[in-house]
Amino acid sequence: MKNIFVINGGQIFGHSGGRFNKTLLDATVQYFTEHPDFEVRSTDVNNAYDPMQEAENYKWADVIIYHTPVWWFQVPHAFKKYIDEVFTAGYQNGIYRSDGRTAENPGINYGTGGLMHGKKYMLTTSWNAPVTAFTLPGEFFNEHSVDEGPLFGFHRMNAFTGMQQLDSIHFYDVMKNANIDENLQRYQEHLNKLFTQQNTHSHENLHNSLSEM
Repeated sequence: MKNIFVINGGQIFGHSGGRFNKTLLDATVQYFTEHPDFEVRSTDVNNAYDPMQEAENYKWADVIIYHTPVWWFQVPHAFKKYIDEVFTAGYQNGIYRSDGRTAENPGINYGTGGLMHGKKYMLTTSWNAPVTAFTLPGEFFNEHSVDEGPLFGFHRMNAFTGMQQLDSIHFYDVMKNANIDENLQRYQEHLNKLFTQQNTHSHENLHNSLSEM
């Protein structure tokens, strides 16, 4: 049995309704609920939460799954607030004990004070930018990927806790050229590859049930 904790960072704010990341949250919860080898919990940053209980969810989980849009090349402010509050609650309480350094030799071992070794995390992001903004010479992100560029700090944050990264999946051009069915199928295949090693799963049933929500 593996414990999966899913976090929806898709904040509802301004012209953002957060629907795509809520769809991913629902798809993830349904996916793991349908597989008997997993237990799943979830949090949506748009709803009230208790930071201490959220820290307990981190401690309980074997895998953390983050869903977030990217706003101005960062995570939304409610999601960042969630991380600040929950990681503070997890200080010397299962998430991290210190920055890892010692007073005797403070120049080394920074970032080695995490308490979540043996756990893993997976990140999904959604973008207005097309994939070509990351891959073509001369385009905006100078051929840096999401993980190596804008979300590098997010990955180091998780490394600070001791967690190991699973392959990310990113969804591009979701505001102007979204294909939800195609995105869900690609996400389904990604989960199969990482968690169940299945090449087939009922994507049609998944999409139909989500469309009724």
